[in-house]
Amino acid sequence: MTQSPATPLPPPQERRRLRDAAGLTQAQLAARVGVSRATVRAWETGRTTPHGRKREAYAKLLAEFDATAARRRADRPVTVSLEKKTAPRERKKPQERPSPAPAPPPSPSLTPVPPDGPLPAPLTPTQAFDALYAFCAPALVRQAYLLTGRRELAREAVERAFQQVWDRWPEVAVDRDPAGWVRAATYEYALSPWHRFRPRYRHPEPPPADPAHRALMDVLLTLPPPHRRALLLYDGVGLDLPETAAETEASTAATASRLLHARETVAARLPDLSDPATLNRRLAEVASTERLRAAKPPTVRALSERRARFWTRAAIAFTVTLISATTLSLRTAPTRYEPPVPPGETVRGVPPRVAPGPLSEDQLELRKKLREAAGSGPERLVPEAT
Repeated sequence: MTQSPATPLPPPQERRRLRDAAGLTQAQLAARVGVSRATVRAWETGRTTPHGRKREAYAKLLAEFDATAARRRADRPVTVSLEKKTAPRERKKPQERPSPAPAPPPSPSLTPVPPDGPLPAPLTPTQAFDALYAFCAPALVRQAYLLTGRRELAREAVERAFQQVWDRWPEVAVDRDPAGWVRAATYEYALSPWHRFRPRYRHPEPPPADPAHRALMDVLLTLPPPHRRALLLYDGVGLDLPETAAETEASTAATASRLLHARETVAARLPDLSDPATLNRRLAEVASTERLRAAKPPTVRALSERRARFWTRAAIAFTVTLISATTLSLRTAPTRYEPPVPPGETVRGVPPRVAPGPLSEDQLELRKKLREAAGSGPERLVPEAT
């Protein structure tokens, strides 16, 4: 089965120009596509590129904007001025423009939000790690909370994932998708079944205060972990089906089956969330109301280096102990072979020793016979009383 090529998109600057020509704001365009305002801003700056169904919807809207602008240019009359040029008139004083209204707060999103401004110059490893952490950590904490329903475990999963990133930074720095690398590590740690044996995670945490959010979290936590992960990646993060299958290390058919089962379960319990766009918005709202915060990048780097030093010292101590035990065994081992003492063997032909006890009838007759026959033999010395 061949995959259809991606829908072509205009350059980032052209995308913004077409939106401005259509008279739409980023928030209005985001509502029509079904994403957040921050996501549209990332598309227009070229930091990220849409994929899957969202890419097709975004390209279709841009094509409509371009066609509308072309029709307006064609219908506009062309006028030529025949008047002669006169002396320039006095320039009017520029009027004071009213202060612009404050921008609306960004809508919650489960996808990383790129920072505004141009791309920085080549960074050092520390600066590059801090930039990746600032780009991915806030969204990953919200995603981990939706996976586990635990606030502390969500923060711990993100911090442990970035500790692995800093420990293996040369490998992650050249990866084609560092955000996907750290997202997969976060999901694996958050969904580990060993957390149920930890004392701090044996009891459930308080649910969200909003009844609607609490109902959605209850439905999500009843799903099997693979289905929950596929639903979050596809309808929450916005990955397409092949990317979701690749990140979950499953086939496309298995991922599609998990996604359909998860959607059916959510729609059966919460019919108002049967629309994927509504489900995406509700997932972002549930995660954003918890005000989850991750640790600072220097703290994560310090913990990673501390863990690396601990395990390095533990490996060195184990190696030294093993070498010492081997040396002691060689020094105390015998230099020549000493055969072991064989066990005792039973000797046959010797009657067993009889324990002392009363005489038998044969022995009594033998003793009586010996006493009677003693008178005819040699004289015996008999002690006499004096």
